[in-house]
Amino acid sequence: MCQHQPQCPTAECSDREAALIVAHHPEQGWSLLCNGVLLFEDTGELLPDGQIIAPHRPLGSEQIATAA
Repeated sequence: MCQHQPQCPTAECSDREAALIVAHHPEQGWSLLCNGVLLFEDTGELLPDGQIIAPHRPLGSEQIATAA
């Protein structure tokens, strides 16, 4: 699917979010990556095969301190 050189990570790769954006709709809260992944502003993802990846925002330092 990707025509970039070097090619972007595929949707199956762990670094799939590094693929280039081909459509960006901030007013709707999502971007389409060249590997077919829909990336949502809450960091959730929808993969081309229909698999859902739950949001995975990193915890802020204040949240880490209270969680320990």
